[in-house]
Amino acid sequence: MLNPEYIGFFAAILTTSAFLPQAYKIWKAKTADGLSLTMYAVMGTGTLCWFIYGVLIKSPSVIVANAVSISIIIFIIIFMFRSKK
Repeated sequence: MLNPEYIGFFAAILTTSAFLPQAYKIWKAKTADGLSLTMYAVMGTGTLCWFIYGVLIKSPSVIVANAVSISIIIFIIIFMFRSKK
């Protein structure tokens, strides 16, 4: 039988990697113009909730995916603030 965590890790790779092109573009261009702080704040809050959920149910795929996603979202938000100066 297929371990559900394998599907979780596959989904984690796909959804977490979705943030990487945006993070790379911001880093390369050194600007975050045109991005919505509200969107990333809401997404970050939801991702943090998923992380906590993963910890509570002891799901490695949910924990890892959301820890990485939170890191990328924090990077993007920090860059948004820095580029406004």
